[in-house]
Amino acid sequence: MTDDAESRVDGGADAERAAGGPGPVDSDAEAAPSGDAGGAFGDDAPSFEDLSLPQRVFVAAVQNPTRGVVIVGLLAFGFSFYVAFWLVFPRVAAFMSAIGAVLVAIVALVYLISDRVSG
Repeated sequence: MTDDAESRVDGGADAERAAGGPGPVDSDAEAAPSGDAGGAFGDDAPSFEDLSLPQRVFVAAVQNPTRGVVIVGLLAFGFSFYVAFWLVFPRVAAFMSAIGAVLVAIVALVYLISDRVSG
């Protein structure tokens, strides 16, 4: 709870709702016409499962842009260490990159197989 919730003007509204009294009036519900109960999309609203991975990333970034900026910053920081690793130890970095590529290929293969089996 925030301090705003404690300093509301309708201080007894929670007690009234608990006792079965009427809830506060939603001004948005009164302003909307009765035929627009489904929102802008109506019954054709896409579910989160129908979205592709880039669309899901976009939705997550719009919902919490600070988290997106932090993740991009951390990825840039990690990439700079990867470049420095290549500059200092090129053979070790090449070996570890090859191992990483094999692991990514295995994960992609498992993803494709599981997608075909479940679909």
